[in-house]
Amino acid sequence: MSNNIDQLKNYNFKFKKSLGQNFLFDSNITDKIVNYSLPLSNTVIEIGPGAGTLTKSILKLNVNKIILIEKDKSLIKLLENLKEKNSSIEIYNKDVLTLPIWKLGSGSREVIANLPYNISTKILINLLKNSSQFSKLTMMFQKEVANRIIAKPGSKLYSRLSVITQLKTKTKILFDIPNTAFFPKPKVQSSLVQFIPYENKKHNFNFEKMEELTRFVFSKKRKMLRTIFKKEGGSSFLNSINIYPNIRPENLTLEEFCKLEFALSKH
Repeated sequence: MSNNIDQLKNYNFKFKKSLGQNFLFDSNITDKIVNYSLPLSNTVIEIGPGAGTLTKSILKLNVNKIILIEKDKSLIKLLENLKEKNSSIEIYNKDVLTLPIWKLGSGSREVIANLPYNISTKILINLLKNSSQFSKLTMMFQKEVANRIIAKPGSKLYSRLSVITQLKTKTKILFDIPNTAFFPKPKVQSSLVQFIPYENKKHNFNFEKMEELTRFVFSKKRKMLRTIFKKEGGSSFLNSINIYPNIRPENLTLEEFCKLEFALSKH
């Protein structure tokens, strides 16, 4: 790890807390991440490549095109040095939240990333909106967030993120990574999560309206549905769409969320 840090010093790099920079320097772990992503797509997009350790693991497999998206200008020279040795690399010095990455590259595309945790959920939501443009997403999250992503109805961790993610993708945690594997060492543990978008529309719903609905109901998660939807008719409204009025948002299934979203759009 010390060699990697010394290399960064050669580029006058300083870690920026505002960018959520916690780099993964262990090539054994980055190789493992890439192996879980096989087979690789025509275009691999890496968000926040940092010092390029994960990038180098991807390059070992002779990928057709690898697109690196790095916001920190001080890391671009380091990444450009990698590009000089690998013509398959394309670099964007951009904020990933403002870049339509689902349009980058050609053919099938996937994301492999150690995400900056301060914006990881925003990145995920952006990708889910356009999930049909990706073959898979393999990304690192704070362990607590990863557990919320895969949570099922009835769990205390079941949330807006659980619903939206599971409506769009088949999701699983691949493995956990201790905080000691990163530098600077974060206070939290990490998990690698993989998302496989459904090829056909498994659930019928409007993404933007579902975002609005889940944000609304989970902000009132301790209340019963009949109270939350009192203006719409409370129990009679919910009974009309075969949803039990006396349950809380955390007990709604994905199918019930879809029924609720559709009914509210017609109400």
